[in-house]
Amino acid sequence: MDYKNSMLGALGIEEVTLTKERVVLSMPVDHRTHQPLGFLHGGASVALAETAASIGSILHVDMEKYNVFGIEINANHIKSKRNGLVYGVATPTHIGKSTMVWEINIVDEDDALICVSRCTVGVVPK
Repeated sequence: MDYKNSMLGALGIEEVTLTKERVVLSMPVDHRTHQPLGFLHGGASVALAETAASIGSILHVDMEKYNVFGIEINANHIKSKRNGLVYGVATPTHIGKSTMVWEINIVDEDDALICVSRCTVGVVPK
């Protein structure tokens, strides 16, 4: 996949672990992901969470036959962060034929919880 020429590249999101049961992505907390007051933007956290859920879903389908799209996401922002890295850790709650549900915890370098998210992904035949 072409990450560099997408929002992932713009936000600096990188792969750490990619398995069907656990997807971990990293994202810097810097000028690309800050809100105007210099803290991690909640929208950047949501983008990280949905990306992790979507990549996890891709690992469960035949991409020659299906596309996956985020269809619902929620996020509870627990703690603020000004710099460093955060990690989106996605694990599946439900893997179905037409939908998947992923739990995504966003943590910092010290494993402190920054955000809790849940994302429903639709599986759509091409």
